[in-house]
Amino acid sequence: MRQASLLLETPVETFQRVFRELKPRTPAPEFSLEYRPYADVNSTIRLEEGHKRVRVRISDLLEGSPPSVLEALAYILLSKLYRKPLPAAYDRRYRSYLNRADLRRKALLIREIRGRKEIRSPKGGVYDLEEIFQELNRRFFQGLLGQPRLGWSRHPSRRMLGHFDPAHNAIIISKVFDRDSVPPFVIDYLVYHEMLHLRYPVEYRSHRRSVHTKEFKQAEKKFPQYRQAIEWLKQL
Repeated sequence: MRQASLLLETPVETFQRVFRELKPRTPAPEFSLEYRPYADVNSTIRLEEGHKRVRVRISDLLEGSPPSVLEALAYILLSKLYRKPLPAAYDRRYRSYLNRADLRRKALLIREIRGRKEIRSPKGGVYDLEEIFQELNRRFFQGLLGQPRLGWSRHPSRRMLGHFDPAHNAIIISKVFDRDSVPPFVIDYLVYHEMLHLRYPVEYRSHRRSVHTKEFKQAEKKFPQYRQAIEWLKQL
């Protein structure tokens, strides 16, 4: 019966119902919902007009998703908006759907097509990321890793030290490390860490997403100055 009633609801009606379940004593605001061509599976929610209106924007990748998934997303967004505890079952349901192989492939393609990725030169003032990659590839991967796009970040971030972007096949390292004061083993470790993402891709199991797998962590500790690099980065 519940599944049948979900099928009869419009997306706005789903959000209205979930609101009433979360805040039964509060007059329901007006809901506005639209699907947007985002570069990822993103969704946003915000209050407008003095709490009288709720604007919901959902990635068009989720348009046509099962009603139960939209219901789970409604619980996630509204629980966050009104600071209510989120029932774990809805979080699991939504994450399990996002982790489906077909949706992940579609999301990756959309990110590649729609996403903007400014990748700067790998040659910095002190360190050359291309030279570092090639040397690490020879030392640790028998030269078998295909070289992705390499570049320094636009800003010297101390929060995002480096990342691998599979949609654009790119390794980006924070410009904060392109300095004489940074020991070579630190920049080597950072590039090596991101190279491991090429060797050990993200694993998806039901609603769980494992970025650093057991194999990844074991390989990471094989870096000769692993602990020294970690301790140096903690000081940063």
